[in-house]
Amino acid sequence: MKRKTKIEEFRAAGKDELLVKEKNLKEELFKLNNQRYSGRVDKPHMFSLIKRDIARIRTILNQMKAK
Repeated sequence: MKRKTKIEEFRAAGKDELLVKEKNLKEELFKLNNQRYSGRVDKPHMFSLIKRDIARIRTILNQMKAK
């Protein structure tokens, strides 16, 4: 059984759901940045993962807008 990739999950979601996911990811990134400046980041690899997911969502939203 094949597992859905993140991009497939994002494409299957509606526009409103993607906007909510993007907002949540941006909030999480904000919290991580606060941890960075206070000097205690538990999971530094999360910065790139969250930024990548935000970029994926923005790309899909732009593709939806172009159609």
